[in-house]
Amino acid sequence: MNGTRARCTARTAVVSLLALGIAGCSSGPSARVGLVDQTPSAALGQQDYSGVESSTYTLRPSDVVSVTVFLEPDLSIASVPVGADGNLSMPLIGAIRVDGMTTRDLEKAVAERLVKADIREPRVSANVMQFGSHLVTVEGSVEKPGMYPFKPGTRLSGAIALAAGLKREAKLGEVAVFRQTGAGMAVAKFDYGAVRSGTMLDPILLPSDRIVVGTSGLSLFWQDLLKTLPAFALFTNL
Repeated sequence: MNGTRARCTARTAVVSLLALGIAGCSSGPSARVGLVDQTPSAALGQQDYSGVESSTYTLRPSDVVSVTVFLEPDLSIASVPVGADGNLSMPLIGAIRVDGMTTRDLEKAVAERLVKADIREPRVSANVMQFGSHLVTVEGSVEKPGMYPFKPGTRLSGAIALAAGLKREAKLGEVAVFRQTGAGMAVAKFDYGAVRSGTMLDPILLPSDRIVVGTSGLSLFWQDLLKTLPAFALFTNL
């Protein structure tokens, strides 16, 4: 009996030591239990980036829209793209400026114009069939660099997944996200290890964002541009 108890005690000790060894050898930030950190870090140039998803979507050029006028098939459209000028062409009522509108705004605008065109009590339904304006470029140390369409609300982690994930040699701490803002081009630095563990903001993407994993993979044009931006000092390998 004493021998059996001693063997069990020894096995328990070995398992405990192995667990401690694994924990001690793990690298990267510790995962956060509970809510993840969605606070932008101004020190990393993240002030123009957000982790809060907008509750409403506004139309943009290249989005594909369907507008149904009930019981009026000749006045309806199916899968028509918003033009580069932000307009959408409708039968009878002509072009409507829809850039910046929600689908509810579009329904109201179409109904009002139809009433002016002597259509009585029109019932209108509008839907986004394809988010054609939402494209993100992912390059650097990812398995499949390229330009990808994405749905509103997609985050940095989702874009990297679209590119089939990171290469083994990827530098997790050197992820740059370029974004065109009203004040010009902005760039922020993200530590993808911290993003995955929930200890750093996983930003929601905007159309035309450009993600580079490992800034040594930047073209000369983007390296030169980065050197002109306030966040350049965050990237030390250029």
